[in-house]
Amino acid sequence: MKILIVDDEPLIRRSVSRVFLDKGHTVDVAEDGVVGLASWQAGHYDIVFLDVLMPGLTGPQVISQRGEDHHSKVILMSAYAGTEPDKFGVHYDLFLPKPFEDIFKLITFAEGLLT
Repeated sequence: MKILIVDDEPLIRRSVSRVFLDKGHTVDVAEDGVVGLASWQAGHYDIVFLDVLMPGLTGPQVISQRGEDHHSKVILMSAYAGTEPDKFGVHYDLFLPKPFEDIFKLITFAEGLLT
């Protein structure tokens, strides 16, 4: 799998990257929505992990600006308990609350989206 992780938290980027790299997947990271959108537009990704609240562009704004002409599965993530995933107004495939209960389950979730 080729994965893009877009999150403004360095620890999240490193942790999620490590889990997928250890399983032999290709991973790119971006530290905010602007860089994430540019990366997503420049490359083809099987899975895109997007934080909901980030500087520059939020995860939903990245999805909106990317448009529907992509084949990536999109996983939105948020640490804010008050965030209601059905209120974002964009299409995504999975919502994951942070912190993750078991970071290793991210592989199971991601692989499940591609089957």
